[in-house]
Amino acid sequence: MNLAYIPSPTFSQFKIGPVTIHMYAICILIGVCVAVWILTKRWKRYGGTFDQILDTTLVTVPCALVGARLYHCITTPSAYFPPTGELINIVKVWEGGMAIFGGISVGTLVAFLWCRHKHYPFAIFADAIAPALPVAQAIGRLGNWFNQELYGWPTNLPWGLKLNDADAIGKSEICYNGSQCPDYKTTLFHPTFLYEMIWNLIGAALIIYVGSKLFDRLKAGQQFAMYLMWYGLGRTWIENVRINYSTVILGLRTNVWTAIIVFIIGCVLFVVLYQYGPDPKAQAQRLATVTADELERQRLQEEQDAQKKHK
Repeated sequence: MNLAYIPSPTFSQFKIGPVTIHMYAICILIGVCVAVWILTKRWKRYGGTFDQILDTTLVTVPCALVGARLYHCITTPSAYFPPTGELINIVKVWEGGMAIFGGISVGTLVAFLWCRHKHYPFAIFADAIAPALPVAQAIGRLGNWFNQELYGWPTNLPWGLKLNDADAIGKSEICYNGSQCPDYKTTLFHPTFLYEMIWNLIGAALIIYVGSKLFDRLKAGQQFAMYLMWYGLGRTWIENVRINYSTVILGLRTNVWTAIIVFIIGCVLFVVLYQYGPDPKAQAQRLATVTADELERQRLQEEQDAQKKHK
């Protein structure tokens, strides 16, 4: 009998009147808010403004959430596509199923396109958000704890996760072999949500530290490449600890392959940027010019609005 363990929350949702609030959604929302705060602080150092980050966030985050949902549905098609599933299940996000890899890929693409549209230098935007993303992901992983889902193999370690009888998504978890998971009443599980939280927070700290110490030697975009390498490497081993059901290709879970690809992309991007990447100081100057133009247009618009009111 294990005397030491990590307990699971006794609830995963609550009601305010007729509205059901899911703790998973709250964790994601808090993570987004913290990420925006970190991103804004770093973006301003490059010469940008909060309004620029707010506009980018309002465009990017919804698209990233859609991408996260679609990636999950596509990589676990049996529940969402015929003949075994139903398409309507795709929109039932309250039943769980968000994949960060889909969110990262779609969010990055949309942010790139938005930055091009607004003439923001995307390379330093990527650097600014590099440590913010793993912090947001770390906070979001608490949602898995509340849901009692995505845990790992059975363990006797003193930090094993103990499940309970709360109404949570993970109680119907299907395991790696397609069968029901081991009895949660007598089994402790690896808290993979905690492993990923710690890994992500260490990665965020390393990106900030290396970015500040080697600012004059790094090219714009290399800090984001560091994030891709760190997260891809960590997710590779963490995914192998999980026992939730997943599509297997050539002996490896889908997310393991994706994590390996993300790691390789990060390595290649880091090397390419080292050789051909833009200078961060030049990128910051470009952003300062764009910001000055935006502020001037805003000032002129305010003057015009004031004149119309006087008339």
